[in-house]
Amino acid sequence: MAPKANPATGRAGPDTGLADAMAVLPTRHPGYTPRNGAGLTGYERVLARAGLSPVAGIDEAGRGACAGPLVVAAVAFEPRKLARLHGVADSKALTAKAREQAYDEVVAIALAWHAVVIPSTEIDRMGLHVCNIAGMRRALAGLACQPAYVLTDGFAVRGLGVPALAMWKGDEVAACVAAASVIAKVTRDRLMRELHLRYPEYGFARHKGYSTPAHMRALSAFGPCPEHRYSFVNVSGVACGDPASQVVCDDPGQPATLSDAAQEN
Repeated sequence: MAPKANPATGRAGPDTGLADAMAVLPTRHPGYTPRNGAGLTGYERVLARAGLSPVAGIDEAGRGACAGPLVVAAVAFEPRKLARLHGVADSKALTAKAREQAYDEVVAIALAWHAVVIPSTEIDRMGLHVCNIAGMRRALAGLACQPAYVLTDGFAVRGLGVPALAMWKGDEVAACVAAASVIAKVTRDRLMRELHLRYPEYGFARHKGYSTPAHMRALSAFGPCPEHRYSFVNVSGVACGDPASQVVCDDPGQPATLSDAAQEN
C-alpha cells in the first residue's frame, strides 16, 4: 500500500496521490481565531495572544464631503486596557454628544493616538484617494509607539512598515479602528464648526461639508469658498457656471440627497 501523508507535517510519500496530500491540510489554531460574539475587542485580543501587540487602528472622516479637510486618525491600545472601553463604536452610529464622550474616553485610555488633517487644497492637487492613503501612513508614523500590527478600515495600505489587515467595515468590528473613526470624526467636526464662523452662509456647522440639499442651495447661491473641493463635480460645476452640476447633486442616488438631519449626527 502506498504511504500516506504524515499527519504532523502534511507531507506525502512518493507514491501518495494528490487527494491523500490534500486531506491533511493544516488547520488554523483555534486560539488565534476571533470567536463569534467576542465584541469589538476580539481581534485585538487574538493578535495579543499571537504576540502581536500593541495593535493600531486607522480610519478617516470626511472622504465624501465636498468641503473641508480630510482627517485620518490612528489609535493604539494596550491589551489590558481594552476592557475599559465602554462608549466606543463606529462614529457614524453615535450621536454627536456620545462621540464627544467617546473621544475623551479614547484619549484617556489609548496608548497613543495621532490625527492628520489634509486640507481641501491638497485634496484638489493630489486626489482624494492618494491623500487618504498618504494620510493613513502619516497617522501611523505619528504614533508615539511602534505597533506590532495594524488594522485599516476598508482597503489595504502598502508601505506601513508593519503587518496589516484591511477589514470590511472595520470600524464596526475592531475597537482600535472604531476609536480611530471617533478621533477622526470629532476632530473634523470641530474644524467644520470653526469654518462655520468664517463662512456662516454655507451652514458648515450643520452638515459638516457634506452635499446635503441645504448645502447645495448655499453653494449655488454664493458659489464655492476656499474650503470647497474644486475637484468635486458639484463644486467645479458651480464654479464654472454649469447648471448641469445641480442635476448631479439632486440625483437620488448621490450623497447630495442625504438629509440635513442625518449629516448633523
